[in-house]
Formats: sequence, C-alpha cells, structure tokens
Amino acid sequence: MELTKFTHACVRLEKDGSALVIDPGAFSEESSLRGARAVLITHEHFDHVEAERLRRAAEAEPSLEIWTNEAVAATLTDVPAKVHVVRHGDTFETAGFAVRVVGEWHALNHPDVPVVSNVGFLVDEEVFYPGDALTPPGTEVPTLLVPTNAPWMKLAEMVDYLREVRPARAYSTHDGLLNDLGLGLVDRWLETEADRQGAEIRRLAPGESVTLS
Repeated sequence: MELTKFTHACVRLEKDGSALVIDPGAFSEESSLRGARAVLITHEHFDHVEAERLRRAAEAEPSLEIWTNEAVAATLTDVPAKVHVVRHGDTFETAGFAVRVVGEWHALNHPDVPVVSNVGFLVDEEVFYPGDALTPPGTEVPTLLVPTNAPWMKLAEMVDYLREVRPARAYSTHDGLLNDLGLGLVDRWLETEADRQGAEIRRLAPGESVTLS
C-alpha cells in the first residue's frame, strides 16, 4: 500500500491500481481525488470536506463512493456519487480496501462551540486516521496519522496520544495552519518521540509518499 500526504488533513492510499482518499478538504490539493474510487470523510468542517470538488470528482468518476457520517452526508445531496452513512463499529469494503469505523465525536474546540460528529477510519488494519479527535483505536495500529496542530489540541496531547497508541509508524496530519517555524517545532517533537519509542514518527511533506508493508 502506498500512502501520499497532501496539504493539511488529506491523505491518499493506493494499492492494486485502486485509490482511496481521506478528508480532501478545502486546504488540500484537488488532485488528490484524481482517479479515486472511494472517499472517506471524518466530519463536516471545511478543511476536511468540500462538496463542490467532490461533485467534480464524481462527475469524472461515476463509480465514486463516499463514506461518512450522517451530518456530512446531508450536505452532499448534490454530489452524484453513492453516499454511505457509517457509525462507530461499522465495517465495510470499498475500492478493494477493508475499513472499520472508530469514534463518534470531534474533540472539544471551545465550550461555546457545539461538538460535531466525527468518525475515524482504520483501513486494512494498517492505517488509522482519527479525524479531529484523539480516539483510542482499540487495537494495534501499524500506521497512525496523528494530528499535530489544531485549535482543539495541545502539543502535550499529541505526545500522550502517540504514547497511548504506540504505532510502528506515525505521520503528521492536520498541520496546514503552521508556518515554517511551527512545522520545525512539530518536527523536533516528533523526532524526540521517535527516538523514545524506537519507531518511525515524522512529518511528510505535501506530495510525499511512503510504501507501507
């Protein structure tokens, strides 16, 4: 399986000539969706889902399927794709990938801001993408896509999450709001944790790919 990181919170997984994309929001490159057969969306915030680009992707690929929670599905009625509603505990297969849904809620941003639904996805028992939450996956995770910057989290929470999950590999996501100074700080903390855990923990540049065994 090949994993490619796009700007901010979007990743693309490819194997056997098939592609699945997670959270192609407004900050990420629309090219992430080119030729994709399936899209997974964790929650309704614009940096994770953008209906118009999904409409264009579905027009280019009529067999495109989208898997997401009920709140997001309600916003995609004009997208000519098959939209599936999923919840915590659901399992399904799409585009040749086996997916399990983990989690229910977005992390708290602020007491005055309502908490929205958020579903994470464990793909092929290999890659776990929690969305905007630090949800325990409940199983061993070879590859964790770890949020590293957000209004709803502190750096210490990121470190605690890495130590709780203890993946063999972890790659930064949700990092598009940082300038070069902030990214450098994230890199140093990820390097420190990689040394501590004896694991590959680092940030991928937008467009960078890694092969997962």
